[in-house]
Amino acid sequence: MCGILAVFGCIDNSQAKRSRIIELSRRLRHRGPDWSGLHCHGNCYLAHQRLAIVDPTSGDQPLYNEDKTVVVTVNGEIYNHKQLREKLKSHQFRTGSDCEVIAHLYEEYGEDFVDMLDGMFSFVLLDTRDNSFIAARDAIGITPLYIGWGLDVKPKRFEKINYFVNVNKGWQGGSVWFASEMKALSDDCERFMSFLPGHLYSSKQGALRRWYNPPWFSEQIPSTPYDPILLRETFKKACSELAVVKRLMTDVPFGVLLSGGLDSSLVAAVASRHMVELEAACQWGSQLHTFCVGLKGSPDLKAAREVADYLGTRHHEFHFTVQEGIDALEEVIYHIETYDVTTIRASTPMFLMSRKIKSLGVKMVLSGEGSDEIFGVTYTSTRRLTRRSFTKKHIKSLHLYDCLRANKSTSAWGLEARVPFLDKEFINVAMSIDPEWKLIRPDLGRIEKWILRNAFDDEHNPYLPKVGHILYRQKEQFSDGVGYSWIDGLKDHANKQVTDAMLTNASFIYPENTPATKEAYYYRSIFEKFYPKNAARSTVPGGPSVACSTAKAVEWDAAWSKNPDPSGRAALGVHAAAYEEEVDAKDANLINGSPQKLPGIVEKATTVV
Repeated sequence: MCGILAVFGCIDNSQAKRSRIIELSRRLRHRGPDWSGLHCHGNCYLAHQRLAIVDPTSGDQPLYNEDKTVVVTVNGEIYNHKQLREKLKSHQFRTGSDCEVIAHLYEEYGEDFVDMLDGMFSFVLLDTRDNSFIAARDAIGITPLYIGWGLDVKPKRFEKINYFVNVNKGWQGGSVWFASEMKALSDDCERFMSFLPGHLYSSKQGALRRWYNPPWFSEQIPSTPYDPILLRETFKKACSELAVVKRLMTDVPFGVLLSGGLDSSLVAAVASRHMVELEAACQWGSQLHTFCVGLKGSPDLKAAREVADYLGTRHHEFHFTVQEGIDALEEVIYHIETYDVTTIRASTPMFLMSRKIKSLGVKMVLSGEGSDEIFGVTYTSTRRLTRRSFTKKHIKSLHLYDCLRANKSTSAWGLEARVPFLDKEFINVAMSIDPEWKLIRPDLGRIEKWILRNAFDDEHNPYLPKVGHILYRQKEQFSDGVGYSWIDGLKDHANKQVTDAMLTNASFIYPENTPATKEAYYYRSIFEKFYPKNAARSTVPGGPSVACSTAKAVEWDAAWSKNPDPSGRAALGVHAAAYEEEVDAKDANLINGSPQKLPGIVEKATTVV
């Protein structure tokens, strides 16, 4: 991942302003520690912090067209850049960077080229010929992007707000800002917000429009029947050839985040099969590297080792203690820019693991995010969803939860995470299926994500071992799977930091998105220390957060209103190894050493997916 910062329409274009832009861009250097770039044109600035993955020697940004009249700063990867270059044979390319195609596509096709891009990206492009600009974000929001309005914009310009201000007017009377993370905007913009995934902003039109319009995007229920043979081949092709292999485009060392659950195990299995044929294998070797993190004795570590042994990967295990996780919380919240409880719980182990991975010289990893939402798993609601209540809202809000976690937890250490399950083609295939086949049906022996499991249940050419139940292990949250005393330790620590009186008066301190638990209060207080503005707290969705990135499970089933904890294991009657009511979390070894066995939990442990 890289870090981008762009500012348009600055009233002040002095040397002091240039220095300020450089200073703010440095706040994103963790995302791109390899090189920095800045292009100035009148009152416009485009800055870039580069993480070099493709063409490390000549792909520095900003990037340009032939005569440098079009300037672009990009965060992301364009997997089909070689195919796109074939459409641009009349253009001269300066670098081997996959992102350079954006400048030439704009030159050739105008603003309507974004749907031609296959990849994860956020970019800002300036056309110096008329001082117009566009900004766009990938279909699902895998890469982060924020938009803000400078302190020089008058308040009256915000009177008519739907989601976005009429930025064209704002640009005439004040500056418009774009950045990969809001830490680069929060001091110099009074108002800023998350840029919607699958959207493009054009200064010429002065409006935001959705460029991503797939058939599944409406709330109509798909009706494509389930054909197991056809689906198996389609899924295997979509997941293998389209989703995973294209994401092995790299000129640097890479690996796979392997939790031992279904999704990450499938990604590792597919990647390991294609290692020999990769260009990168000639330089970095044909044995796949896999990585796992957890408390000592956690379900993840055991399951990941089993999968790694089966696939023959070079496996790396990283251990952390609850206290080490607690010590990292402030830094984690600063980097991931949220106070959502579930996101913070899962981000912390990922944050710690990413530092270890980067220390090995690895710069890119594949991860299994997105599968839950595509296949109808909101975890706490998996046994309560019906065909009609199945919704696409989970995918549409991934940029606020799982994508945010996966991107910012890894980017904090200059590590790039790629997510094959969020491939556009794969999503289209999976979302065209009648959701009836995505429902849990114990009477038919179907657990969550059964159609995905069945697609790879190949007796003659097995991807994963059926012995040990890897292929059919029940889904578990990442924050649970790294070790069950992790969540208990967080709660215990928060209980010591937040008094009963503080929680009682929470609505007076935090009237917007008032925290309902001491843990939520504690995270909120840390967040507010770094990001005190109203605009910052408004970037975090309100309402109770439940497992697997949805705040809506309580609406589907009233029983969830009685469960304030978003952990999957706190949900009796949903997970086979749910916490027993009589278990006292304080009986666990919460702070130091290995987690202790809890009655009814560890004995029935399964692993994260």
